[in-house]
Amino acid sequence: MMLLAIDTATQIMSLALHDGRKLLAEQTWHTANNHTIELAPAIQAMLERCELKFTDLNALAVSIGPGSYSGLRVGVALAKGLASAYSLPLVGVSTLDTIAAGQPYYQGGLIVVIQAGRGRIIVARYQWRKGRWGSRGEPQLMEWDSLFASVDGTAYLTGEINDDGYDALARAEASGVPVTLVPSAYRLRRAGFLAEEALSRLKDGKAGFEAAKVVPIYVKTQDSPEP
Repeated sequence: MMLLAIDTATQIMSLALHDGRKLLAEQTWHTANNHTIELAPAIQAMLERCELKFTDLNALAVSIGPGSYSGLRVGVALAKGLASAYSLPLVGVSTLDTIAAGQPYYQGGLIVVIQAGRGRIIVARYQWRKGRWGSRGEPQLMEWDSLFASVDGTAYLTGEINDDGYDALARAEASGVPVTLVPSAYRLRRAGFLAEEALSRLKDGKAGFEAAKVVPIYVKTQDSPEP
């Protein structure tokens, strides 16, 4: 098995190659909305470093959001194009699930956040079940202060935290809200965990993985086209 994982859902971009047993390569970086320019060359460079070609791939994984309109469009379109061209299964995984998959166990709930633009965030809540973080409901579009006001028990915060988030967190901690920011290395959304999630789903085989069935999850953001 050789799987390529692609994540361009926000300004954090990430790629990974996984052979089904181990992670062969991974690259994660911040882009200034240059997804179109940076993605294809980065994939080609990673394959070359691992002495692989596109024909060596057996499966693909892609982040389907939520995230920014332009970022998701670039990653999902390329992944679907590769899957169709090389007749490969394509697994779509939520950005929020990918972040949750990279978190260790904490005694309490887990709150995962990604940026949505215009001072808003996309929030998902998780609880520990059967050795992994399981979703507690649908993602919500919120603002930072609203998020901390909604905390209903001991919680750990992870994901994309901007300056407004740090300020709101400081206010929440000062007012006694039981929330803890996880270390920065755990907060980074990595395609290695996207690959692990995709491989698990491929192994389970509970759903088809045709490229045509992979649909991005869009949330209205500052770069979404007007209706």
